[in-house]
Amino acid sequence: MKKKTVLPFAATFRFLDELNDFLPKERRGREFSYAFRGKPSIKDAIEANHIPHTEVGCIVADGIPVDFSYHLLNGNRVSVHPVRAAVSRSSPVRLRAFPAPLFIADVHLGKLARYLRLLGFDVAYDQKLDDTGIVRRAVEERRIILTRDRRLLHAKVIIHGCCLHHQEPQAQLREVIDRYDLKKRLHPFSRCLACNGILQRVAKGSIIRRLEPKTRLYYEKFKQCVVCGKIYWRGSHCERLREVLELADIHDVAATSD
Repeated sequence: MKKKTVLPFAATFRFLDELNDFLPKERRGREFSYAFRGKPSIKDAIEANHIPHTEVGCIVADGIPVDFSYHLLNGNRVSVHPVRAAVSRSSPVRLRAFPAPLFIADVHLGKLARYLRLLGFDVAYDQKLDDTGIVRRAVEERRIILTRDRRLLHAKVIIHGCCLHHQEPQAQLREVIDRYDLKKRLHPFSRCLACNGILQRVAKGSIIRRLEPKTRLYYEKFKQCVVCGKIYWRGSHCERLREVLELADIHDVAATSD
């Protein structure tokens, strides 16, 4: 009978808050032992527990903050905190620089992309892009990948990514806003919902032939996308913004644009 291999070393891990969603139920919210050989990097050990490295904001080993290059030692006690915790609190060791709010959403997150654009965020979205294309563009343009596919975020070249825990777009929006502390960075009606282009004020007379009769009659202020030419005005869009803010539990933000 073949003897069971016993690994010589072990460390104790505990994952905090939403990181537990990636773990099997028996390991959630508690410490558990992780067996290993040699001196693996703490990053490899975390990913061996199915946690994408992009989800980690702070790591503490034996009471001392460490980064991904730290190598596990026998007997280490490790606590791993999510990105949201590192953003909302002052972390002694930054695993990565705080990212600019530039996003790229995978093909399954079209509604989330539109919601974020409505609030003024730069969100790339292309249904023709496969995973390789998303990763390439994210790296080239320094964008944060938004996805529900944790496998996509295991690519070593990815620095910033967000594995969304919810399926509903409104809840996903709350996740992104809370995770990156974006409530004070909202700029509604500054981006095109269709193509992500910048909106600029445009004189009514220059686009009046493109307007429906009632729109000509009741509205005087307009914006136009500098990329695709789509025209926007206050009206149903303001009501849509109020609905999105309410659904995303975002309060004290005026549903207007300058």
